[in-house]
Amino acid sequence: MVDLSEYLPILLFLGVALALSSAFVFLPMIAARFTGAHQPNPEKLSEYECGFPAFEDPRSQFDVRFYLIAILFIVFDLEAAFIYPWAVSVFELGWVAWGSMMIFIAELALGLVYAWKKGALDWE
Repeated sequence: MVDLSEYLPILLFLGVALALSSAFVFLPMIAARFTGAHQPNPEKLSEYECGFPAFEDPRSQFDVRFYLIAILFIVFDLEAAFIYPWAVSVFELGWVAWGSMMIFIAELALGLVYAWKKGALDWE
């Protein structure tokens, strides 16, 4: 039979985490209501990033090349995430791990060459 008292520290940790995260979310909203900072007016609701209204509809479609660049960035970012732990332990893992990583890098290089030839990296 499992002794449920062993789970008490975990439950306490989760309770404290939930209480603190709720406090960080709701206490500033409550403080704004009581201090008078929550008074929406047209000036507060106006554009704040660039200072002037948007020229066109903000729901306009992006060019597909934007998404291709983003996907390529994610692929090569993940490559770096895989290479770091491999580089730390490559001498302990041996030649099989080295060969596996070289195949992985070659596949990514082929993908980069393919994207380059297709023009996915050309931004006009």
